[in-house]
Amino acid sequence: MADHGLVSTLVAAIVLAFVFGFIAQRLRLSPIVGYLVAGIAVGPYTPGFVAETDFALQLSEIGVILLMFGVGLKISIEDMWSVRWVAVPGSVLQMVAATLMGTGAGMALGMPLAEAVILGVALSIASTIVFMRILEERRLMKTEEGRIGISWLLVEDLVIVLAIVVLPALTAAMATGGAISPTALLSALGVTFLKIAVFIALMLVIGARFFPWLIVRIAHAKSRELLSLGTLALALGVAWAAYYWFDASFALGAFLAGLALNGSKFSHRVAEESLPLRDTFAVIFFVAVGMLFNPTVLIEAPLTVAAIVFVIIAGKAILGYIPMRMLGQSHEASLLIAIGTAQIGEFSFVLAGLGVQLNVMSMETYSLILAGSIISIALNPILMRLVPHITPHPEVKPEPVRASA
Repeated sequence: MADHGLVSTLVAAIVLAFVFGFIAQRLRLSPIVGYLVAGIAVGPYTPGFVAETDFALQLSEIGVILLMFGVGLKISIEDMWSVRWVAVPGSVLQMVAATLMGTGAGMALGMPLAEAVILGVALSIASTIVFMRILEERRLMKTEEGRIGISWLLVEDLVIVLAIVVLPALTAAMATGGAISPTALLSALGVTFLKIAVFIALMLVIGARFFPWLIVRIAHAKSRELLSLGTLALALGVAWAAYYWFDASFALGAFLAGLALNGSKFSHRVAEESLPLRDTFAVIFFVAVGMLFNPTVLIEAPLTVAAIVFVIIAGKAILGYIPMRMLGQSHEASLLIAIGTAQIGEFSFVLAGLGVQLNVMSMETYSLILAGSIISIALNPILMRLVPHITPHPEVKPEPVRASA
């Protein structure tokens, strides 16, 4: 079985996700709850078959890549630019306030300052997959509310990239009691900003011309397999290049690849070709989250878990709603952003994992973050029922209804 760890993990994840997802649907719960339970069932903390967690996490990353690639195909630069005065300040305000709240909660629980800060930042980052599913299910991707939500997530993505860059220097200074060099800090941030700016320029100037031409050439070959393969190669290749050469995230790279194709002759067909893979790997993401979860933390530290969940759900919802209202948005749009971001996911794990590697975060705190993620993701679809229905604007053509994962 060890020689077929990847195959076994993939089979177990898909089969059990279907079984538990179907059961959850029959019980009038979100299928996401079933996917998470499937992950717990094949995780290392429950008896029976144990899947390869590392494989599952890497496969789930593909789901994020394909998701953001599809978003880039649907949302234009003009769409994002039109909501910049809402998405940028709103997202930053929510992240800063949520980080302070999470840091305060961590210190109240007896954590050192460095660990509490990492906890606070991890709790401030919403899951891309969860929020995008909300927008898709409500057919809001092309509405103003959808554009705000997408831009909101992209701002968080950029912030977390910068946080990962400066975290080693900050934690080293805190651990030794030494002073943090402003020059070194600004230099690291400057280099990261420069790399990301160069990558964005390449995608929007060169990629916007080359990628549509390439897709047209592939489409003229009249081979559906080649078009599907070319689409996947483009999304994964650009995402990998962004991560490996420009220190950006996979998600940002994939989004910009889709953005470069936006409006091209075959962009709609390319988006349709990526749907099955996107849905499949998005489900694997939820299974991977469940695999990381140790259920014993609910028994050993129930009050601590409750405090973390309160910060994620109630704290972030309030801290998302208030900036939206301050920026002149409607009650319905403010609730959508507030509750939609009241959960944590993939980037929280990346940051928390880095904290563990740097020996400034304990595995107990890491488990608390996972518990908060599991509970907030499971409750999010239920809480979304509190958001009033938002009618797409007349100029927005509703997206076709399809079964959600």
